[in-house]
Amino acid sequence: MMQIGIDSFAAILPDPTTGALPSAADRMANLLAEVEIADRVGLDVFGIGEHHRAEFLDSAPSIILAAAAARTTQIRLTSAVTVLSAVDPVRLFQEFATIDLISRGRAELVVGRGSFGEAFPLFGLDTRAYDDLFAENLELFLKLVETTHPTWQGRFRPALTGQGVFPRPHQQRLPVWLGVGGTPQSFARAGTLGLPLMVAIIGGSFERFRPAVDLYREAGLRAGHDPATLKVGIHAMGFVGETDVAAGDAFFPGWSQLTAKVGSERGWSPPTRAQFDDMASPKGAFLVGSPDTVAAKMLRASEVLGGVSRITFQMSTASLETAAMTRSIELLGSEVAPIVRVATTPETHHD
Repeated sequence: MMQIGIDSFAAILPDPTTGALPSAADRMANLLAEVEIADRVGLDVFGIGEHHRAEFLDSAPSIILAAAAARTTQIRLTSAVTVLSAVDPVRLFQEFATIDLISRGRAELVVGRGSFGEAFPLFGLDTRAYDDLFAENLELFLKLVETTHPTWQGRFRPALTGQGVFPRPHQQRLPVWLGVGGTPQSFARAGTLGLPLMVAIIGGSFERFRPAVDLYREAGLRAGHDPATLKVGIHAMGFVGETDVAAGDAFFPGWSQLTAKVGSERGWSPPTRAQFDDMASPKGAFLVGSPDTVAAKMLRASEVLGGVSRITFQMSTASLETAAMTRSIELLGSEVAPIVRVATTPETHHD
């Protein structure tokens, strides 16, 4: 059965009409309320990203997740993604083990290299070591998951010689997903390590990721991993409204504003409503529309990629539309999730 959830970058955007910026404290309160609603309506997972930019309030995701853990009872809580290249793996493990204790076993991580580079100069890291830092920190973090008193040596961090790393989590083993964009080497690495894969698909089509997903599964099988452990998840732009038009109208302004801001830094053309509508159409990768539209598109995405275990919706760019955000989460849990879960639950046969 497919798991369904939400990822938030805690976006804080000026009002498109007035230019006024919401209170950061109010935005954080609304975000925690969103997690509570997601828990109440039975969604499976809520993720908090990590950025070090003015447009987002998620530079310390473990603290937000700890607050969410104290307010919820069922929903799993994850990073989305932790920029593992720019953090001490020991401290990261301690933080998420603590979240796991607060939540009684609901903590997870999605680790990745991140799509923004601000963390490197901020923490005094060399961007030329971008991938080497990630590979080394991932190796150490996975060792910490398995071992309380690790012995380990690397290039970038002082060696560990059997020191105890505490606390240990409530779960026997903290779940770790590998978050990837479009780099084939990242897909292959996840497969070789036997880690579940979380693919960020923020535009284009689902079809174009199938070769990379196949590469992940092939690498995992070559490395001897059980196919059942090679799970694929999707992180996608998504928003649910009463109708396709209502969903698009609520989501577009914030998405457009943020995409234009980031795009101007990267030399992209300003986004248009026509481009948005194309990506929200049946062939595009935006999960935006009415409950029936979104459910059908989720099932199609799973079929296209050869089976998907989890889909998480990036909907925080609609944060100015507080009532629409609340309604979107409710619709995702009460109307979209039942359709998708029935369709992705294997039939059981009784004699």
